[in-house]
Amino acid sequence: MNFLLTHALEITLWLPFLGMFLLGIFGGSRGGALLNIGLSALSFASSVALAWGIYIHAIPNLSPQKWFYIDEFNVYLIVLTAFVGLNTAIFSRSYMSYEIAKGKLSQNQMRLYHAMYQGFMFAMLLALTTNNLGLLWVAMEAATLATVLLVSLYRTPESIEAAWKYFILCGVGIAQALFGTVLLYFAAEQVIPEHQEALLWNVLAAHSGELEPVVLSIAFVFLLVGYGTKVGLVPLHNWLPDAHSEGPTPMSAVLSGLLLNVALYALVRMKVLVDGSLHNHLAGHLMMGFGLLTFLVAALFLHRQRDIKRMYSYSSIEHMGLMTFAFGVSTAMSTFAALLHMAVHSLTKSAIFITVGHATHIAGSQQIDKMRGLILTQPSVGWGLLLGTAAIAGFPPFGVFMSEFLLISATMKQYPWLVVPLLLGLTIAFAGLFKHVQPMVFGEPPNGQKPVLANMLPVLLQLGLVLCLGLFLPNFLTDWFQRAADFLSHSTLWNELI
Repeated sequence: MNFLLTHALEITLWLPFLGMFLLGIFGGSRGGALLNIGLSALSFASSVALAWGIYIHAIPNLSPQKWFYIDEFNVYLIVLTAFVGLNTAIFSRSYMSYEIAKGKLSQNQMRLYHAMYQGFMFAMLLALTTNNLGLLWVAMEAATLATVLLVSLYRTPESIEAAWKYFILCGVGIAQALFGTVLLYFAAEQVIPEHQEALLWNVLAAHSGELEPVVLSIAFVFLLVGYGTKVGLVPLHNWLPDAHSEGPTPMSAVLSGLLLNVALYALVRMKVLVDGSLHNHLAGHLMMGFGLLTFLVAALFLHRQRDIKRMYSYSSIEHMGLMTFAFGVSTAMSTFAALLHMAVHSLTKSAIFITVGHATHIAGSQQIDKMRGLILTQPSVGWGLLLGTAAIAGFPPFGVFMSEFLLISATMKQYPWLVVPLLLGLTIAFAGLFKHVQPMVFGEPPNGQKPVLANMLPVLLQLGLVLCLGLFLPNFLTDWFQRAADFLSHSTLWNELI
């Protein structure tokens, strides 16, 4: 890894780590929000420099001590994570100022919020960049602890209950992932002479064909349950709606838009090793089964929601199920679709939660039946919610439509009998979303409903990017996705298209 890449990676990781302590001291002051934005902006700039260095030089790149590994799969997720983190930090300034003005938060709570925000960003970036699977597990656990504190920020009985539910369910899940990692190490030390390298992903990938298949099969079951809990796979998804509904809305934006991606990234890294050992589709079929079940169950639950944040959290579960299914299909086209879907879902869902944050301030409630006529009260918020929902529901020409179209095409070629439940689930999800959104946007606004100070620039920027990705994929992004898809699926995308 050359000088530019090494220093860009160091800055990307060290900025949020140091920012966590800095904001733990100054995060409660008036300048805390600006400092949070500044740190997030610098972290995003360094991630872009890292991606630029990867684009110019050969991929993959390994740090001298072998602790960090950057390749086609994680480089774009690093930039995406830093970008959404920056936009959410910008939004949180106005949102949290409103919460302070209403007396919901104190100075000490704001200090905790800003410190944990940067700690959360550090944990996710560490998970994405590390080459050590043990450190990956530690980073996922650190992200859990940071978000537990954010979920319980308001200190209400409901938020504390949601935080404990989140902590217990994800704690049990992450313990299963730890046991799976231990089994992976047990198999690796039998074939890798240098035992200190037995958890390095690049070393494991090089020796995957020599690893004991039975041990790897058992390990993947524990890893799927463990990291699948963080992804939000059914039946271990119950923590997610509660965490969304009780925590601050900026936390919901980064939770749905980023953390679920990172957990799925960890799971796919493990799948590559298992595929190399077993030389069959056991891991892929397990992911397809859990992914399809999650997708269909979440689509049905969308119809029953009364809380707007819970509704969009079930939408996140639905889309994570779709991505898990796509990675499980394991063809180059389905993997390309999954990678694109990770990007467009993150951009769209975080933009939706930013809009939802302003909408709840306008209505004074998170209850769907109390939100009416947003497009009349504050057109920017109403249109933002409508367009964001249209994008996440898969309307053309948004990028979500493109990724879902590619996935259906790949499924039709490989498993044609599964196209029917996919189309059925998409239809059910579409009906559930617009059943609730139509009156919220176009209904008659209640007396006394007034506009609020809303910063819709992050929403405009992110939905604009999703629209552009649906109309046109830049060559460098297509090249990254193609290489990553070919590598993860062990096949060639363009051969599938011929």
